[in-house]
Amino acid sequence: MMGRTHDKRVSYRVGCAAAALIVGLAQAPVAIAQTAPDTPVEETKSDADIIVTGSRIDRPGFDAPTPTTVLSAEDLKVGDRPTLAQALTDLPQFRIAGTPVTTTASSVSSSASIDLRGLGGNRTLTLLNGRRYIGSAELTTIPQALVGRVDVVTGGASAAWGSGAVAGVVNIGLNDKFKGLGLGISSGISSRGDTARYTFDATYGASFADGRGRFVIAGEYEREGGAGGRNGTERPNLDSALFQTATGQLILARDVNFIDAFPGGVIRSGPLTGQAFNPDGTLSPIVLGSQTNSNSTLGGNSRSLFDYIAVSSPYDRFNVFGRVTYEVADWATVWADGSYAQISAPDRESLAESIRASAVAGGFVMSIDNPYLRPEVRAQLAGGPSTFRLGRIIGDAGPLGHIRASGLRDYMDVAVGVDGEFGGSWRYSAYYNHGTIWNNDALGNQRIVANFNRAIDVVSSPTTGQPICRVALTDPTTACRPMNIFGEGNISREALAYAFGEARFRSVSKLDAVAASIRGEPLSLWAGPISVAFGVEARWESQSNTADQGSLDRIYSVVNYAPLAGSFNVKEVFAELLVPLVKNEGAIEVDLNGAARYSDYSNSGGIWTWKAGATARIASDILLRAVRSRDIRSPSIGELFTTRSSAIFNVSDPFRGNSVVAVFRFTGGNPALTPEIARTTTLGVTYSPRFLPGLRLSVDAFDIQIDDVIGGLSAQDIVTQCFNGDQRLCDATTRDANGVLTSVSATSLNLASYKTRGLDLEAAYTKTFSGDHRVSARALATFVDRLLIDDGVNVYDRAGDVGEVNFSMPKWRATGTIAYGTGPFDATLRVRYVDGGNYNSLLTIVNNKIASRTYVDLGFGVKVGNLDLGLQVNNLFDRDPPLVNYASPIYEVIGRYMSATARLKL
Repeated sequence: MMGRTHDKRVSYRVGCAAAALIVGLAQAPVAIAQTAPDTPVEETKSDADIIVTGSRIDRPGFDAPTPTTVLSAEDLKVGDRPTLAQALTDLPQFRIAGTPVTTTASSVSSSASIDLRGLGGNRTLTLLNGRRYIGSAELTTIPQALVGRVDVVTGGASAAWGSGAVAGVVNIGLNDKFKGLGLGISSGISSRGDTARYTFDATYGASFADGRGRFVIAGEYEREGGAGGRNGTERPNLDSALFQTATGQLILARDVNFIDAFPGGVIRSGPLTGQAFNPDGTLSPIVLGSQTNSNSTLGGNSRSLFDYIAVSSPYDRFNVFGRVTYEVADWATVWADGSYAQISAPDRESLAESIRASAVAGGFVMSIDNPYLRPEVRAQLAGGPSTFRLGRIIGDAGPLGHIRASGLRDYMDVAVGVDGEFGGSWRYSAYYNHGTIWNNDALGNQRIVANFNRAIDVVSSPTTGQPICRVALTDPTTACRPMNIFGEGNISREALAYAFGEARFRSVSKLDAVAASIRGEPLSLWAGPISVAFGVEARWESQSNTADQGSLDRIYSVVNYAPLAGSFNVKEVFAELLVPLVKNEGAIEVDLNGAARYSDYSNSGGIWTWKAGATARIASDILLRAVRSRDIRSPSIGELFTTRSSAIFNVSDPFRGNSVVAVFRFTGGNPALTPEIARTTTLGVTYSPRFLPGLRLSVDAFDIQIDDVIGGLSAQDIVTQCFNGDQRLCDATTRDANGVLTSVSATSLNLASYKTRGLDLEAAYTKTFSGDHRVSARALATFVDRLLIDDGVNVYDRAGDVGEVNFSMPKWRATGTIAYGTGPFDATLRVRYVDGGNYNSLLTIVNNKIASRTYVDLGFGVKVGNLDLGLQVNNLFDRDPPLVNYASPIYEVIGRYMSATARLKL
């Protein structure tokens, strides 16, 4: 029924989409990129000009059937984004999956990846000058000053470029012809005085051997200061969460705080239930807010996770890249690349240690004879049971007592290759690449469960009368140190050192890749020459992890890392063919394009991919294009073998009347995964009227279906779909003896299918007026008609859900610019639009609807001799984010952000 309902929608709502685009252009044309021109960019004889166009064919004038968006170096500068990933995700074709400064209270931070179509970053293949490289999942490892352009192929391209190109390909083209010395500095800060950012870069290039050789080297350093706790009025709505009212309804509300956990401890059973410990050990009642349920209150004097989790994660980043090329003969140019990058997340209190889950489950069981209890408190408890439950947020001992997520990642990549030509019309390329990632991760100040439980079980010494651990009565040599958790500031350093520890692991990932290809024109037909491209590729990937002994013994409360060793290899052959059928210049030209690839994976066997496409140019103004492809992606090492990491999420539990609990969501690999297969259809038209030079319009419809998709679900989706009858997902949940949900295992799964379809629309116009006045207006918009997740039991359409982290997919996104320049001065106005929708369509929430957001960015630049100066303001009107999950990256959470740049070219 769901599929038939969707099929009745008329042509992906083309009329609505076109109307919306026209209105957007009339108000403020927006976009930061341009689609490849009618005569697409092709590879030139320079090895620096390797450009992905959705095809291996490099004939000049060839229109590839797969749409390709091209971003120049100037396009990438709009908005002064500090990383390439952030610049790319301003495009509506990308789902904003995360940036280096966003955090989800996890043990992994400061990373930056890209995600075409919302299909997952691992289904977007990223290349560097047309080759695979080790840092492809981390778009912060290449100095931005060296990036000459980025090509985005928005369609399945596995047959041409290999596994991982299910959603498309992003190729980073380097400007290795740079000559001279370039220096740059950028600094930014939010209007609230935090998230200070400093970036420095330097680039130097020169030629040698009478111009036959050239080299370039570039380096970049960035420091991001981050921003602290979220609660308060400085950044409204960032402390919002789901809340269950007294009538059982779910609402999105601000300032949702615990009542079953408190910084100094709160009694959760017995005659003093609801009394909280003050720093001196006395009691006072928790001040409740406007509404209260069994474990939360709106307002009041309690706290929540949002008081401890950073708005923005601090990080430091350094990279350096060098390239040398040498023309050894007219028929061969050899080259070598080398790069190194380091990204570190400083060891800081980025993740709070909240005893929330334990408190909901009953908290810590405390004895009323604990000598740390004040006598009057003990007397009040004496009339009840001999024990009581305590809920506690441990945040009173500086860095100790908070879980500290820290990481250090090092990237090294080297490659050598040769490019050349022979026989007049044949060209060849070959390369070998080796890369390594060293990842050191740590999750510090976790509770050592056994030690912690011993430390809070305190009695008076029968000989001295001093507090001791109960275990000391039978084991006088114990290292246990008693812990006073009644009131903030009373835990000794010795007790913390005994009861808390740090889990650590080191991961080493390696990539070796070799490839060779030949392109040329073997013969001609009535409509022109046939073009072919064919070649071979092979790559070897491996990963090994080592963990600390505590993790091996599984002593920690949150994450216990596990060792792993996994590897696979793949050997491939591919071929592509272009056949011109009709060539009547000025009237009609028709080309057919096809490609096939056979891949033999060591872990899953052999598999075919293919594509078939066609283009028709009519009257030189109109280009029709269509392509159908079969794409595959074999499970990666991470998906197969990676150890689990954790994050904390609020989840509504339908098994317990939709009570909201905070649970740990664990993610990790699954060795039982099988390959996924995708089928993609793209139909499009571009219009470039001769009567109005400079104008270009395009519409492309896409339809992608992935079977046996490899992916993970959000914690909420797992619990909800378990309630709806999926036993596989029930097996992924953990509950305590009282049936209270404590954790969710969101390891990678082969879901039944994953489908998306929609439209990409673009309009661009440039005009030069009298003198040197230049005006350009460009607009890009993407409409997602559906994003279906079929888990084999239920089918859910997540298009239009904008509150969840894993599946935030607005129906509409648009972005763009209006630019004006004259002489040395230029100004840019950018508008970014994010459509509204449901917080979560799978839940019944009273105020489920989220309003849209429009962000306005303004930039100015001036050139003084060899010095370029710039000022940028993003989110000019300081739009507040809506009531969504604090980790949702699709909205601006920092607020207004201002930056300045200076670049010197010598």
